[in-house]
Amino acid sequence: MTASVPTSIDDHSGAPKQRGKIVAWALWDWGSASFNAVVTTFVFSVYITSDAFGPEAETSSKLGTALLIAGIVVALVAPVLGRLSDAAGRRKLWLAITTGVVVACTALLVLVAPDEQYLLFGLILLAVGNIAFEFASVNYNSMLTQISTNANVGKVSGFGWGMGYIGGIVLLALLLVGFIFPDVGWFGVTAADGWNIRIAMVLAALWFAVFAIPVLVAVPEIPADPNTPGAAKGILHAYRDLLRSIADLWKNARHTLYFLVASAVFRDGLAGVFTFGGVIAARSFGFDPTTVIIFAIAANVVAGIATILGGVFEDRIGPKPVMVSSLILMVICGVLVFVLNPLGPWVFWVFGLVLCIFVGPVQSASRSFLARVIPPGREGEIFGLYATTGRAVSFLAPAGFTLAVALGGSTIFGIMGIILVLLVGLLLLLPVRAVRDAPRQ
Repeated sequence: MTASVPTSIDDHSGAPKQRGKIVAWALWDWGSASFNAVVTTFVFSVYITSDAFGPEAETSSKLGTALLIAGIVVALVAPVLGRLSDAAGRRKLWLAITTGVVVACTALLVLVAPDEQYLLFGLILLAVGNIAFEFASVNYNSMLTQISTNANVGKVSGFGWGMGYIGGIVLLALLLVGFIFPDVGWFGVTAADGWNIRIAMVLAALWFAVFAIPVLVAVPEIPADPNTPGAAKGILHAYRDLLRSIADLWKNARHTLYFLVASAVFRDGLAGVFTFGGVIAARSFGFDPTTVIIFAIAANVVAGIATILGGVFEDRIGPKPVMVSSLILMVICGVLVFVLNPLGPWVFWVFGLVLCIFVGPVQSASRSFLARVIPPGREGEIFGLYATTGRAVSFLAPAGFTLAVALGGSTIFGIMGIILVLLVGLLLLLPVRAVRDAPRQ
């Protein structure tokens, strides 16, 4: 890592400069909400599975297939890309390239008119955007060790996650007020031919492009690693070294490998909370589309605040207690949503929002836990494995949800499938020991 990074964010000699780097880094998270919240979760994914593109079951199945293919590509390439970018000293360059691909894919969604003939085009853009976003996240997450120390990594990670949630709130509110809610929105845009959604994609692309710039300017590029020439010679060498890395983790850092597996499971459960939360709200609690989006904004508010505050506590008590306690409380809230369902919509408003409080802290603590135990110089490689393991089990939450609904005969049973995934991840996490590494300067 670069030796010029101050040992503490509070160092008088470099504190303002270092704080500037942290804010610049977190603004990427803020901007990335345009893809996470708008494209893949609440707006475009709902739009492209609407009746205009074909029968709901068919469009949903094709959407799942497209994302499955994207997941396989990420699983195969992400760790190698991280290793190559680290070895060549091109972490920031690859972040810029992959972020640019995400922005381009988002902007091109404006061409996806509400007609079946545009379905494939839209799904291809969505899949390519997902691949590029995961690749960008590998390099972005690796930068966490450049702007933080062991003393503040939890706070910095939580700040980044919190900025992502808040960015999603602001952008969703702008799109709702400007294009989706009014009959005639800004610039005279209406819902005719899906233009309110399509123009929203252009704004989302601009949002990400603008807020991705600061990190590319403020955070310095890492130097090339002269000790790993093999990784820079080609893909085959990188895969060979990747297998060696996994074997090395098994031999010398087994608990890091255990954590990668455990976090993959519970992170998929966390993804399932937001992926299927809207479906459960609409089908089991009678929320209309407007109410679903309002709930989504509220969920991002509580998750963002909790994530920022959770980072402070994490630096004091450690990331594992934050993850364990949050997962336990999420399981309890999910069970209460299921059991109290007959009492009405207030159940989902209360316990659904309480459940969302703990999503961000788990995500942030998971990232900082890993950042604390990665050997210097292997950040891209290990965070690539982090992305790979997450994608490798990305079928768990959808499978749990679908199987639970099939067995129970009602959508509300789906939440128990998600809770089961979270519970398995929690059980896998419990025996993992936090490895105390040397202070990172």
